[in-house]
Amino acid sequence: MTSQPPQRRKSSHNRIVQELGTQIVSGHFKPEQTLPLESTLCEQYQVSRSVLREATRVLGAKGLVYSKPRVGTVVRPRAKWHLLDPDVLAWLMQSTPHSEFFNTLAGVRKILEPEIAAMAASTATDKDIALIEAAYEGMAGAQTHEQLLQADLDFHRAIAEATHNDLLAYMCNMLSLPLRESIAITNRRPDIQALSLPRHKAILTAIKNRDALGARHASLVQLDDTRVALDAVMNVLTPL
Repeated sequence: MTSQPPQRRKSSHNRIVQELGTQIVSGHFKPEQTLPLESTLCEQYQVSRSVLREATRVLGAKGLVYSKPRVGTVVRPRAKWHLLDPDVLAWLMQSTPHSEFFNTLAGVRKILEPEIAAMAASTATDKDIALIEAAYEGMAGAQTHEQLLQADLDFHRAIAEATHNDLLAYMCNMLSLPLRESIAITNRRPDIQALSLPRHKAILTAIKNRDALGARHASLVQLDDTRVALDAVMNVLTPL
């Protein structure tokens, strides 16, 4: 097979990663199942073995597959997947019913966000608080759903960064994609600003007052409201 130009090679590589990754995460290829032979995949995608192997190495780095001597490329168990990898998260969101995925996300948020808010109330500097407040003002002044969405994301990111815990901030950043999708859905609720702003203001006020207990409680209240909003919007989108 003749060598491909760099741009086509990169495009072919990305296509293989996206398609095989989606098929693995969606369950088309089951854990411990062997992917089709290299020769079959090369023919299917019209690529060289080197391009295919580059793509499978990327999938391996994401925890989705491993190479087994004399067997081939094998799908790893779900527990081995790097679920915070942006691509894996995106494929998971695409292939999982929204209600199921957001239930999982809600559980993670309920563990992380109240404790992050409580920690921020103790560790935030004046500059951190100013950034959180600026994000809140952005929410209050938003004229479009996209502006409201971005300001809301900025609000949560600023609180995470105010903990001055790099690992927590990193984890929150890795969850920004599903969080964006979740907020985009809750923002479809009528009068979203009037309903949502007081909840966020309570978190901001508690952090400004260095009230860790109050920040934790305000975050829990906001997450409960998010759950109600998600249920209401999802019921409209997927009526019985």
